[in-house]
Amino acid sequence: MSQRMGRISIRGISFGLLSYGLFCLRDAGVKWLVVTTSVWQIMFVHSLTVLIGTIALGGRPLLRRAIATPLKRPLSERALLMLASWLCYFTAARSLPLGQLTTLYFIAPLLTVAMAGRFLGENTTPARWAAVGIGFAGVMLASDPFGVTASLPTLLVVSAAAMWAYGVILMRRIARRETSLLQMLFGNTVFTVASGIASVAAWHVPVGIELPLLLAVGLFGGLAQFGVFEAARSVPASVLATMEYSALLWAFLLGFAIWGEVPAATVLVGAASIVGAGALLVATERRALETSARK
Repeated sequence: MSQRMGRISIRGISFGLLSYGLFCLRDAGVKWLVVTTSVWQIMFVHSLTVLIGTIALGGRPLLRRAIATPLKRPLSERALLMLASWLCYFTAARSLPLGQLTTLYFIAPLLTVAMAGRFLGENTTPARWAAVGIGFAGVMLASDPFGVTASLPTLLVVSAAAMWAYGVILMRRIARRETSLLQMLFGNTVFTVASGIASVAAWHVPVGIELPLLLAVGLFGGLAQFGVFEAARSVPASVLATMEYSALLWAFLLGFAIWGEVPAATVLVGAASIVGAGALLVATERRALETSARK
């Protein structure tokens, strides 16, 4: 039994790391598209693409389960919470420098670790706190957040981080009883309806590469969502939270590969700290599983 738990934990960590890489690929596509296409339209096509794919994979059994599940309320609450988080984040992004925005939003993993013990009864070990703390320090170095002041945009991005953190708690709680596809179905239904209504006024007919890029954004986003939901089924929320920092590494790599953005020295030091946090997390979790197996 313990050996099986070990395989599941490493599997969950692998799913988590891969999913955050896919999220960054999706965001790179979004960065190309926002030049000509509204964020609402991108979100609508993305959510609709994922929704169609989810229904195609799950078929009638998934739809029947959506009707029968006793978790309709938490599933709907999480979807609305993520929509509110998204709206707060992008509203704040209009006013805050990227470094400040990134750092403030990356308090979300810290909040998730803090909430995990209270809401999920997880044993938040000192090693997990250390990993998330080192990761946050790496983000501080990489994004140069100095100059943060109290303001409405600051409040909005902190609110977005808090809602995302609680969303991770809900995701973990729901994942104990329902499938990843069901979570994707509820979430993308809410996003499709909300973004579809909002995008009508600013609809842009895709031309050239825009349509395949929109579909690619939906594909990467759907795979990333499935990966993070599967990770939530296998690893504690406090572990999943630490893996969020890997997104910053993916962003650096894609920025260099696609736009030729060369990171500054502080960025490289911060990235090394994030890698160190991830290595610490994997090593301590593996050691804990091996100790449990011997017992």
